[in-house]
Amino acid sequence: MTPRPDKTFYLTTPIYYVNDAPHIGHAYTTVAGDVLTRWHRQKGEPVWFLTGTDEHGQKVLRSAQAHGVTPQEWVDRLVETSWKPNWRALNIANDDFIRTTEVRHTERVQRFLQSLKDAGHIYKGKYEGCYCVGCEEFKLSGDLIGRGEERLCPVHGTPVEMVNEVNWFFRLSNFVESILKHYRENPDSLQPESARNEVISFLESDVTDLSISRSTFDWGITVPWDTDQVFYVWFDALLNYATAVGLGDDPTSEGGKKFAQTWPPDVHLVGKDILRFHAVIWPGMLLAAGLPLPRKVFAHGWLLVGGEKMSKSKLTGIAPSEITDHFGVDAFRYYFLRAIPFGSDGSFSWEDMHARYTSELANDFGNLASRLWAMIEKYCGGVLPVVAHDPGLQAALHEAVTEADSAICALDFQSGIMAVMEFCKRVNGYVTEEEPWILAKSLSNKVHLEAVLYNTAEALRALAVLFNSVMPATCEILWQSLGANESIGALADQKIEDVHKWGQLPAGSRVTKSAVLFPRLDVIA
Repeated sequence: MTPRPDKTFYLTTPIYYVNDAPHIGHAYTTVAGDVLTRWHRQKGEPVWFLTGTDEHGQKVLRSAQAHGVTPQEWVDRLVETSWKPNWRALNIANDDFIRTTEVRHTERVQRFLQSLKDAGHIYKGKYEGCYCVGCEEFKLSGDLIGRGEERLCPVHGTPVEMVNEVNWFFRLSNFVESILKHYRENPDSLQPESARNEVISFLESDVTDLSISRSTFDWGITVPWDTDQVFYVWFDALLNYATAVGLGDDPTSEGGKKFAQTWPPDVHLVGKDILRFHAVIWPGMLLAAGLPLPRKVFAHGWLLVGGEKMSKSKLTGIAPSEITDHFGVDAFRYYFLRAIPFGSDGSFSWEDMHARYTSELANDFGNLASRLWAMIEKYCGGVLPVVAHDPGLQAALHEAVTEADSAICALDFQSGIMAVMEFCKRVNGYVTEEEPWILAKSLSNKVHLEAVLYNTAEALRALAVLFNSVMPATCEILWQSLGANESIGALADQKIEDVHKWGQLPAGSRVTKSAVLFPRLDVIA
């Protein structure tokens, strides 16, 4: 697909079911979205980054009743005390936060679905089958576990409920062939390959029409042509990515202009456990409305703890603060995208995180900055010496920038981060080989010594830009310490395509020592 020159890079995360506090599985997806959008901003592109919360459905209703409050009071409390504060704490720079209880969402959903009914894509029918309230999902018999009459949800291990209702249905089966054709002709639109193969296999089976309303409870968006029913929570939620940017608004209005500028999403991130919703149902709805499909849906793997998928219901959910309180926010952001190939399952352990923190962040990156600060102060009075060049470092930087840009834009965060860290290791090796502490013992080595110190500072300038999307708070500290904000400009304004241009730090810049970027930590018992 050829990008439109006027197109904003639009990234969406799944909107998270608000019924409980976020765990690191939710944070993993959101941090990935943040890193990718920060990188595209650093490339000079206009960006729009959306996340939010899914607030309707039977599970929310029952939780609110159990706590003696209304559903709206319950979701308001959770969003304001758990979800938004977590994203602020993790330095998530989202441009918008959509809530499915907002008027802008509700009105646009009703208008959109009325248009589908008017076009003949929605009809009335009887639904009889299994439903898991925990998943808010209708379950096929083949999806369930257990024997005899007790059939269990494989995700929660709890009995499913039998539902027998007269509902409204969406003619999903009418769009199966079009969805299949799209994925076959545009393999990059559904990644990784394992996810695409799974979805294609499902589409090639007997896909049935979808029940899209419920009549046994009222916590949801009211069906405009049948006010005794509310829309099925997933059918409502899947529209948020479009309602947030003006779905169905007059093209001349602000909402209509926003929609034209952003739609379709360039990247939609999703956990593989909800892949079918986003790779089958969502595109079916969009095709029914004649809307372009997302350019890429990427299903990442699960975070595992003790072999179990991260989940509050199975008590394996770890709050982000349990990790950030010890390691810090930037180390959290770095570790999960560095340690686990995005798209594969990965196991989290405190021991592995501590080892990588110590080896890569404290020893390689943080110690390099500390060594420079100390030597510039000791040998140059805190002032950056004249511009120097080292062909080896310059070639290594150019290679790192090229590899990192290609990998991160392809959502291969691990390879992108490793390319930058390899350059960091190369700079450490350069300092060790040149031995500036030995050079400083003789005035005859002054020019050589200053060249080594300048080249090290210039390499750190590049590292601050390249690591900025992953560790923005740390890189801002480093940027300020190099005097770069005054001499070059704001870190956020530095462009990826210009990082490799050597000699950007001017001679005479004041280099100041800051707090240790990554202090050494005790091992968690």
